[in-house]
Amino acid sequence: MKPSNGRRRPAPRLVARFVAISWRDLAVSFGPILLISALAIWVAIRLIQPAPPNTLTVTAGPVGSSFWNAAQKYKTILARNGVTLVVLPSEGSLQNLQRLADPKSNVDVGFVQSGLKTSGGQGIVDGNTGDLMSLGSVSYVPLVIFYTGQTEARLSEFRGKRIAIGPEGSGTRQLALTLLKANGIDPGGPTELLPLTGEAAAKALTSGSIDVAFLTGDSAQPPVMAALSRTPGIRQYSFTQAEAYARRFPYLTQIDLPMGAFDLGKNLPPATIHTVAPTADLIARDSLHPALSDLLIEAAREVHGRANLLQHAGEFPAPLVHDFPLGDDAARYYKSGKSFLYRTLPFWLASLADRLIVLLVPIIVVLIPGLRLVPSLYAWRVKSRIYRWYGALIAIERGALAETSETERSVLIEKLDAIEESVNELKMPLAYADQFYVLREHIGFVRGRLSSGYGQTGDERGQGGDRDGGKGGQAGAQAAEAPAGGEPAAPERHDA
Repeated sequence: MKPSNGRRRPAPRLVARFVAISWRDLAVSFGPILLISALAIWVAIRLIQPAPPNTLTVTAGPVGSSFWNAAQKYKTILARNGVTLVVLPSEGSLQNLQRLADPKSNVDVGFVQSGLKTSGGQGIVDGNTGDLMSLGSVSYVPLVIFYTGQTEARLSEFRGKRIAIGPEGSGTRQLALTLLKANGIDPGGPTELLPLTGEAAAKALTSGSIDVAFLTGDSAQPPVMAALSRTPGIRQYSFTQAEAYARRFPYLTQIDLPMGAFDLGKNLPPATIHTVAPTADLIARDSLHPALSDLLIEAAREVHGRANLLQHAGEFPAPLVHDFPLGDDAARYYKSGKSFLYRTLPFWLASLADRLIVLLVPIIVVLIPGLRLVPSLYAWRVKSRIYRWYGALIAIERGALAETSETERSVLIEKLDAIEESVNELKMPLAYADQFYVLREHIGFVRGRLSSGYGQTGDERGQGGDRDGGKGGQAGAQAAEAPAGGEPAAPERHDA
């Protein structure tokens, strides 16, 4: 159809480009999914535990003590897994607790006698013990009391005597002070409390320089106790109220030393000795890496799991809770043991795999389902470049069906030309070429409707009829002038 100005519309040029893949659409479709996946992985990395350190520091006890010797065995066991254990000597449990409570000490783990915090250790410890946790109890620390004179049934009967309770900072001294106070014996009274322990206390007791000796841990080694048991005039105290002590002080356990435990031939001791014992607990900071927690408990099981006079095989380490809560990782270990990865793989490889599993979670949950959406998003973006023109086409077609003037139709045709020109410049993937040509067919269909005269006003249709009627009258006149015998042709009828 010619435009209203009588000039023919130039033929449209097809400059559309067909490509194998629309990289822009693919990037826009895949980009948000990739961004969300990257964000999820970043969050996982922030939450993931870092790699376990390859160095730990433990505060043990005096050089040559049972704590020191146990720490040296821990050092050998941890070295098998590439972890270096630095062993620091100390004066005993109280100093160990003080170091653990001090964040500047750079100590990660230590041996602490149970009951120190409960019995007043918290008041003499500088620092915050709220950040400490227990990895479990590793052994009993039995309290053994030797004395001279007549048989005594209660600790209160030692009032006014000379008692060796161990040096300052030792767990022996702290426990002795607690038990003596419960029996009405306080420092500064008529009872003389001396800082002797071990062999020094045994010699003083043998020589008569003291009347009572409180021995625990390293000061109560079997050779010392056996020697004192054989010495005439020296008796071993048996706690007749052992159960009452264990109930009043939850960190104490009632223990029976069987008859003949020191010497079967001489039947030493001659009767079962009832005593009480705190436990040696493995205390760590709550920042300890879970993998290292497992390693330490595993080492404790190897070092402290054997049977002896005071415990059965496999009794320690044990998840006993005294002064400090049991760590979550320690509780998990005691309940189900090491994880599958650490049971089947070397330590460092298992640690790496354990962290990689956390990274797999966002990949499985976000990235893989997101990749399944990419083809649909890509198709939607490509098709949307075609479908967006149908709204304009429908509007033009509605205008063609309505009564419009020739000027209005010219405007509609110009709009249609603009649509066709824009469509002809599209860049389309080859897989969607059929959609492209279907759109062009529909543009041609709408153009045909406009060209066929749909929607002309009544006046325009009347003018068209008059022009056709004039042509019919001229044809009738020509027929009347035809030779006789010929029937004149009837003029064409045009409805107004």
